[in-house]
Amino acid sequence: MADVLVGFKWVLDEADVRIGDDLSVDFGMASRKINDYDKNAIEAGRRIAEQTGGSVFGVSCGADETRKGFVDALSRGLDAGIWVKTSGSANAAVAARAIAAVARDRDVALVVCSEGSSDDYARQTASRTGALLDWPVATSVLSVEMEGETALVRRRMDGCEQTVRLRLPAVVSVLPEINPAPIPGLKSVLAAKKKPVEELTAADLGIGESVGIVIESESGYVSERKNVLVEGDSATEKASKLVEALKREGVL
Repeated sequence: MADVLVGFKWVLDEADVRIGDDLSVDFGMASRKINDYDKNAIEAGRRIAEQTGGSVFGVSCGADETRKGFVDALSRGLDAGIWVKTSGSANAAVAARAIAAVARDRDVALVVCSEGSSDDYARQTASRTGALLDWPVATSVLSVEMEGETALVRRRMDGCEQTVRLRLPAVVSVLPEINPAPIPGLKSVLAAKKKPVEELTAADLGIGESVGIVIESESGYVSERKNVLVEGDSATEKASKLVEALKREGVL
């Protein structure tokens, strides 16, 4: 009975980030949380593991603060956690190396990632992981049905949906719409504190921590609105003018 690996990320809570009048970004008061999209991915992984009859493990990499995220992650139905400790915050490249290295050492049917993270939304982790493992990859996934040695996957495309069959083992990145992310109860949170979390380092897995990207600066932005006022003597006239305005903007 093959297992399911779910990658998740411990990120800054964007609700706590402050933008100054000069568009400077202040992260000083920001607490941390599991990436919101990963909550849906964890629930998807749990449901998929029920289909395979295996276990579901959560994998996350990062510095010391990442360890705190495992109680929340495990309370959402994961059987165990694997923390790959790195010297700093890990981007998609490092996360993919860590997930791929863990997957190689286990009997894994499927690696599940969210489509992106709420801090940078690079949308690269699943594709990078699949490339490192040389496994089939499906992105923008809306549903997964495990069928023996294959997975039937429904994907959202531009203007349509696509159904594909993946040969296992494989990697998928799921959209939040795949399933809700239930809020854990007190009993689940207490039980999570007793679940095992294996601690590894990048050196243990033989992976590098270089990211190849240096953030030069960060700043806020201001949305410029056109403030177009649609007027008319009747609701029909207003609706007609609104449609014409949207067409001029290329929305319709």
